[in-house]
Parts: sequence; C-alpha cells; structure tokens
Amino acid sequence: MTTFPGSPRLLKGGIVLLDPTSGAVRRIIALQYNPDSISRTLQVQAIGESGDRSQALRLKGPPVESIKVEVEIDATDQLELADGTATQVGLYPQLAALETIIYPTSGQLESNNSLAQAGTLEIAPMETALTLFVWSKNRIVPVRLTEFSVTEEAFDPALNPIRAKVSLGMRVLSVDDLGFSHKGGSLFMSYLRSKEQLASRARGGEFSALGITGIP
Repeated sequence: MTTFPGSPRLLKGGIVLLDPTSGAVRRIIALQYNPDSISRTLQVQAIGESGDRSQALRLKGPPVESIKVEVEIDATDQLELADGTATQVGLYPQLAALETIIYPTSGQLESNNSLAQAGTLEIAPMETALTLFVWSKNRIVPVRLTEFSVTEEAFDPALNPIRAKVSLGMRVLSVDDLGFSHKGGSLFMSYLRSKEQLASRARGGEFSALGITGIP
C-alpha cells in the first residue's frame, strides 16, 4: 500500500444496522475488501401487462431492485500481527457479525417462547434492525438480506476459519415496503433523488447518433 501523502483514501463499502424505531446506529460493518463487482437487477413494476391500453405507460411504483455482492474476509494480516482475537477465534467474529443480521436475537426467541407457554394466542413476528447497504455517499439504501452463503476456505490448527467468502443477496426496500414516514422510506427517497440528480448530469444524445433527423 502506497504511503504517498497525495494518495486518495480508499473508501470501503459496508453495512449499517439501525434501530427500526429510533434510527439509532446499532452496528457498522465495514467490508475488509471491497468486492470486485456488484450485480444489480431492477424489476419494473408496470401496469401495462394487464392488456388495458389506457394503463400501458403507468407504473405501480419503484422497480424492485436486487443487489448481489461477493465479500472476501481474510485473517492473515491479523495473525501475522498476533492479534489476540484472530489467534483465538479466527474469523468467527466477522462472520457472526454478518450472520446475526438475519437471526432474531436470543432474547426475542426466549420472549416469544415465554409468551407461547403463557398461552398468548397471537405472537407478533420478530422485528430485525433496519439494514443499510452503503456503497459511497451516492448509494445508501435500505435492504433486506434475501440470500446468504458462506464458503470457509482455510482454517487454523484449532479449526477456526481464517479465510472465507460470503455471498450476499439483498433486496432494496422502497417506500412501497416501508412507507414515507419510516426512516428507511426517507433513505430510499434520498437514494431516488440522488439517482435523479446524477441522471440530470448525463450528457444528452443527438438524433444524428441514431441515424435519424427526428421523430416522425
């Protein structure tokens, strides 16, 4: 890594967990290495499929956007520096920080079990933290993790994982999912406005580039 003072600081992508009610930050997870690529798909929410000609150009809402990233985690550097956590448990803490995003807490499970044993007829599903995928200031989006797979590739003598790849699939949560008054809904609207501002900076084309002089 260069130490030249003029070198730009490498920003990291990551995940931020917020309290769904207060919006307070619960945890920040910075990726150790930025993925080489991000795969995104956008499913259009159109009404035109109904066959009604009057609805052909109408949208029901924002597209359903899905994001997929491959994350690499490696404890080699920490082991060389004799980092206490890495030498004792390898990558377990980093993996656990990611995995517990999709787990209800032990306290929630115990509470629901107590309610069930007390004969409560209706037990509300357990609410998780509001998860944000952060990839620069232009892409801060509320997401729900939809896919999660881990490949542990190397282990220390105590069988602690010391190198792993994590595949994360995420679905962007829009105002259709959260509403406008929810913290996640307002973050989605900021994300959409950022897209609109960036789109306004794209240079417009010319009819000549399309081989035509205008629209008939």
